Amino acid sequence: MKPRPVIAGILITAVIAAVVWVTVWGTRTGSGPESTSEPASRSAPGQAAPAGAAPDGRAPGETASHGDALIERLYASELSGVQVRGAGRVVRVLSDDVDGDRHQRFILELDNGITLLVAHNIDDFPRLDGLAVGDAVAFHGEYEWGEQGGTIHWTHRDRYGDHPDGWLEWQGRRYW
Repeated sequence: MKPRPVIAGILITAVIAAVVWVTVWGTRTGSGPESTSEPASRSAPGQAAPAGAAPDGRAPGETASHGDALIERLYASELSGVQVRGAGRVVRVLSDDVDGDRHQRFILELDNGITLLVAHNIDDFPRLDGLAVGDAVAFHGEYEWGEQGGTIHWTHRDRYGDHPDGWLEWQGRRYW
């Protein structure tokens, strides 16, 4: 018979794995590479958002505070690798990251005061030309924890179907 501390450790590990799995994959529907938590109706890059979506890309009935609350929990728990959706105001436009894949970078502040670095791939996806401080930007991407708030990346479609699609919405257009 195994000692109780070993069994307790195994049970705790299993519970943590289940919580992470539900958090990351629980909102996905179907099993194909095109299946994401996004509505079936999609717009082309730089086009208007799907019908039924809120101006910032939220699903009908979803409030911006839903995304803010999840990001606040992820930040407090120092967790990463979770798909999130939200919206904020641009507080700083940074120079592009040109090491490896090029990324447009800017800082968003959420309504709850958390700041996020947005890193949007511009090698293969459209840039938000003319983005300025004060602009509202909605996002759907992967959250990575950081001491200053965190980073949102994967704000674009995954051409290979290995990762959930992300997007940015700015001035009524969806970029992905």
